[in-house]
Amino acid sequence: MTEFTALGLAPTTLKAVAATGYTTATPIQAQAIPVALAGRDVLGIAQTGTGKTAAFTLPMIDRLASGRARARMPRAVVLAPTRELADQVAESFAKYAKGTKLTWALLIGGVSMGDQVAILNKGVDVLIATPGRLLDLFERGKMLLTGVEIMVVDEADRMLDMGFIPDIERIFKLTPPRRQTLFFSATMPPEITRLTTAFLKDPTRIEVSRPAQTADTITQYLVRIPSSDPKAKRAALRALVGREDVKNGIVFCNRKSEVDVVAKSLKTHGFDAAPIHGDLDQALRMKTLAAFRSGELKLLVASDVAARGLDIPDVSHVFNYDVSHHADDYVHRIGRTGRAGRKGQAFMIVTPADAKGLDKVLKLIKMAPEELALDIELSNAGGRRKPVGQDEAPRSEREDAPRRSRARRPSREQSVEVEAEAPVARTPEPTEAPVAAVAASERPARPEREPRLRQAERGGDARSSRPAPAREGARGFGDDIPAFLRRPVRIGA
Repeated sequence: MTEFTALGLAPTTLKAVAATGYTTATPIQAQAIPVALAGRDVLGIAQTGTGKTAAFTLPMIDRLASGRARARMPRAVVLAPTRELADQVAESFAKYAKGTKLTWALLIGGVSMGDQVAILNKGVDVLIATPGRLLDLFERGKMLLTGVEIMVVDEADRMLDMGFIPDIERIFKLTPPRRQTLFFSATMPPEITRLTTAFLKDPTRIEVSRPAQTADTITQYLVRIPSSDPKAKRAALRALVGREDVKNGIVFCNRKSEVDVVAKSLKTHGFDAAPIHGDLDQALRMKTLAAFRSGELKLLVASDVAARGLDIPDVSHVFNYDVSHHADDYVHRIGRTGRAGRKGQAFMIVTPADAKGLDKVLKLIKMAPEELALDIELSNAGGRRKPVGQDEAPRSEREDAPRRSRARRPSREQSVEVEAEAPVARTPEPTEAPVAAVAASERPARPEREPRLRQAERGGDARSSRPAPAREGARGFGDDIPAFLRRPVRIGA
């Protein structure tokens, strides 16, 4: 174990670290900090929850201590894939930079751009930003990147997943070539390798664990249910949360829409839960995270926007409501628990439809989680009376199922005849059956059709075998019939 005092950090920085309660550096911190202090590029590969944020924040503070910020020209840029991760980095910077005169700005979407511009105009040492908002402000002429001395990319593989690689390349090209680059990622897919080859100068590669390895402090469980019905999955989740001693926990779903449904289900059944995903207002997202960090909120239902990088030190449980689309995401999800040497538990609900996804996860983590036998008689989980997975009776077998009427609709001719015979303001006599309800066997045989010309000559409707009703006059004109209605009709002209 390496003490922070042996890493070459300045006394002011060491004092700030000690104030947070940390005395021993993690492996990624112990190897990356001395290299970064020497001004060399770093390529850090470490699983989530290993202290990567401090690994680049602490040496950056020391290197920027001697200098001064200029208006609209930041001296360092930290790029993060999500607003929540960027906000977390900003909190770490503010915590470790105590006792220095360094200034910083957080540039993320969903908040006032005017306030961010005002801070940039005063001059900041460090910009902590998401790629989209940084480029937006740059294109508006609100900043210059020609003075950047240190460039940090955090969670690079997540940047790749979210489609930010073109933005990252453009930002790199806007910064001076003689800059220091600190590049951190949990995995190294080929696209990330290409990026590091293009923009890092002879980096020191630091890999403290194999990619996508789960922490030993996490006990993993597999919960199989026999049905893929969402109602069954929600009932199983409630049963899990109810049977475990959950201090606080994160529930992960694959889709944003599912996040809202699961959170509402938990709240309806008496659990303290709230959703968080990319479609929610930024102020609400920050408020929800703050409540979860402080312990006011017990369950956070999240999409993968919260799966990476969020440093909430004491999460006791992680529940995978859905098997993740990408196997790597499973590792990052459960990495929210069991952090900093603490113990944690992770559960994954698996349905018959999840066979392929489960197989990919098991091959990646190279272990078989313990299978948990869940009591699927969920009468205590939300008051359901039937076991999970029990199929409902077919609709035709339910006594209370509404039956679709098979009565034939009246034809157009029948409808016209009914309207002609029945006065508008009078209800038909009870003894008269509606035309549509007369059985086919009781209807008189339809007479053989005559040629339409012959029907028209004797005053009948050319489209029907019935004689036309006597016309007493044109409706709507009273006794005054216009001349054009008195003209004889020529047939077959």
